[in-house]
Amino acid sequence: MKHRGRHRRRRRGRVLRGTLAGTALALTAAATLISASQATVADAPGALKPVGVSAGAGGLTLAEHRVPERWLDRLTSRMGRPVGPGTVLDSADHTLRNADGCPAAEKHALPVEPAATRAYCFDGADTRGWQPGAVTTSGDADDDGRWGHDRVILSGWTRGAAEGGSLDGPAPEQGLAKVAFVDANDPDRLRYTWALLAVPVDGGRDYRGLVSPLSGMVWYQDKLLVTTREGDRDALYVYDMDRIQRATVDSEAVGRVRGGWSAYGYRYVLPAVASYTLPGGDDVPHPAAVSLDRSTAPDSLVASEWVPADGDRRTRLWRYALSRYPARSGLLATNSSGHADPVEAYETKTADVRGVLSYRSGWYLDRAAGTPGGHGTLWRQDTKGARATVCATDETRHCWSGRSGSLSYWEETGELWSQSGRMLFALPLASVDRALGRSANR
Repeated sequence: MKHRGRHRRRRRGRVLRGTLAGTALALTAAATLISASQATVADAPGALKPVGVSAGAGGLTLAEHRVPERWLDRLTSRMGRPVGPGTVLDSADHTLRNADGCPAAEKHALPVEPAATRAYCFDGADTRGWQPGAVTTSGDADDDGRWGHDRVILSGWTRGAAEGGSLDGPAPEQGLAKVAFVDANDPDRLRYTWALLAVPVDGGRDYRGLVSPLSGMVWYQDKLLVTTREGDRDALYVYDMDRIQRATVDSEAVGRVRGGWSAYGYRYVLPAVASYTLPGGDDVPHPAAVSLDRSTAPDSLVASEWVPADGDRRTRLWRYALSRYPARSGLLATNSSGHADPVEAYETKTADVRGVLSYRSGWYLDRAAGTPGGHGTLWRQDTKGARATVCATDETRHCWSGRSGSLSYWEETGELWSQSGRMLFALPLASVDRALGRSANR
């Protein structure tokens, strides 16, 4: 693909220090016993119910809004020449700990069945006051699994976000969103640094922090698409990975300050280049989880809304086609009016969905744990039925990660990536299918 090859040539080459392939870890979570309070087998949600997109498109259609190019150019002229992910990775100043060096309490949040084959934890002091959210990788960005010569993982976090996506307080910094750029070239030594997400204001003369829980995130080609908070007309914000700006002042302010530019103490800031807004209406589904599906033609973005466990309606799942045009790299396919219409939609009885993934004929839904400190459930659904992984002698389905997070499939390695609390982990998608009692024909 010309677009992807061009981006690889534009980035400085780096020597690969390892591959992401690895053997299974002897993780504490794999031996965790499920408590009696979790032993009840949840009712199966059954098959997905197709929904006609022509009838539901009014609530699922997104309107695209581009930040004026002159705004972005003005910001660049004042902040300096933008950099790319390679430059950000070169300044990685933190190290993720391997699973054997992580606290037992953190590892308890890992999946029980199937077990993670790779797991790491963020330092507690570095993430205190921040809530983990979405994960995406260079496996989403490019089909060879690399961005240039780098393997990269992006981990999204929100300042003061509570479980379920609410924000803790009225302070201006509450809800700020940041992304860890993780250098994953050496699987035994993952290093990272932070970048703040922002939105240009005042004609590009300044920027404000993006205030939103990062419950969903997809890096596709040169764009990063992230979800926004429930109740906001903006459904997705879009960031250009070639427009990463350097902060010049180390302070807790955000935006233009005396002496330069600040990003809440972080070195880098990404100004949004576009957004997708929802139509009005009380019953409009808000995308709470998103992921990339490379098994469709063209590639597509899949989304799930969040419906609480005690909700009185089904959860809606749907997908948008991604644009094939080089001039619209990384953006949704839109019609002549600038609207992105869904190409497929379903309803499911699965509630409290925190992560969604579609690959080939299956939809994988990450349902949150029903109790604090418990484990969630990973369902695989299609139009014929539903299956979940089973663990422990009582055949409970509460086998997935404790604090559920987004799902991201790295097709080049065959790995499913997610995050639970401060634990970042991966396991083969084939092992999920085997645990579901299905043969993995991949």
